[in-house]
Amino acid sequence: MTRLADQHFSLAHRLYRALWTICWTLFAAWTPPPLHGWRCTILRLFGARVGRGVRVYASAKIWYPPFLTLEDGAVIGWQTVIYCQAPIHLGRNAIISQYAHLIAGDHDVDAPDFPIVARPIAIGADAWVGSRAIVGPGVTLGTGAVLGAGGVAFSDIPDWAIHVGNPARFLRMRGSGAKTPLPYAPHKMPAPRGHSRHR
Repeated sequence: MTRLADQHFSLAHRLYRALWTICWTLFAAWTPPPLHGWRCTILRLFGARVGRGVRVYASAKIWYPPFLTLEDGAVIGWQTVIYCQAPIHLGRNAIISQYAHLIAGDHDVDAPDFPIVARPIAIGADAWVGSRAIVGPGVTLGTGAVLGAGGVAFSDIPDWAIHVGNPARFLRMRGSGAKTPLPYAPHKMPAPRGHSRHR
């Protein structure tokens, strides 16, 4: 990886990430769960765009904060990997559950030197990436979309659709049994049941 890093990332970029890793380790990685505001402040200082009411757990591993956008109410759970070699955007109230991976960088396996290929990831408002799920480079989860626990998505998931498995496949549309419509959601698609924001 060192040779590839030398090819694709400047010395200044690598030093910036080293400083980020040191600061997160010293000032955030050990902090108790309620201190979300403190951790969000550190992310903002390093260039992340962070909205109000965002929750980022201390054990999350974020590769490069300037490529991270978290809209109001977004959640990054514990032991998640946010590998933002390209921009990663979490919409309003989006949830990334524990041990999930968002991987915006890959390698061109057809090239002899395996160059890095990075593409942005977008997680829509009210979408949920389940525990231990993986979202690959260039993938968009639409508004209200769900990738179930352990699912692997290397293609887009439409609005309000639930996908599961490896590779992720369509299971059903969301909405069965839900009660309270979201004010900014289509009227025909109700909100999910109440749930913990850190799942």
